[in-house]
Amino acid sequence: MRPVTKADIASCMINMSDTEIGVMTFPGLHETLWDEREFLGWRDVHHKTKGYLVFWIGDQLRGLMVRAAETQMPPGRSAICALCHTQQPAPQVSLFVAPKAGEEGYRGNTVGTYLCADLACSTLIRITPSESAAIPNVDKTLSHKSLGIRDRLENFSNRVLGLDVS
Repeated sequence: MRPVTKADIASCMINMSDTEIGVMTFPGLHETLWDEREFLGWRDVHHKTKGYLVFWIGDQLRGLMVRAAETQMPPGRSAICALCHTQQPAPQVSLFVAPKAGEEGYRGNTVGTYLCADLACSTLIRITPSESAAIPNVDKTLSHKSLGIRDRLENFSNRVLGLDVS
């Protein structure tokens, strides 16, 4: 991912009002390892259910606010994140909804998906072993996962915008 600033983030949010943008918290951008991210994802420290996703689609920066379910999935089960396709214990995956952009969002319409609860897919794909114990093509596997995350983020954001993704 290419580096971004707070101003970049504030200007790219597609499903937030100016008031919501004014009270959002930002991650420590100076600590971010940009080369090791497909997107910037973080949870709002002041609002336990809010999270944010910021990513590049070509030369366009796009950002989304998402809200996590208030309850965790029950322990003792597995769940899969829709972005990184990593299987984890169910409490580490959460249902997130994103308000749709524009008028539909103001009417309360949302789009939902299951994501890593900490929104740290970029880190997770770098520490999760590949299917093969020998891991002969670790770079190819990581590249494939990275491209998949980017495609799925674009598709999810297109649904938030109300664009046809068929």
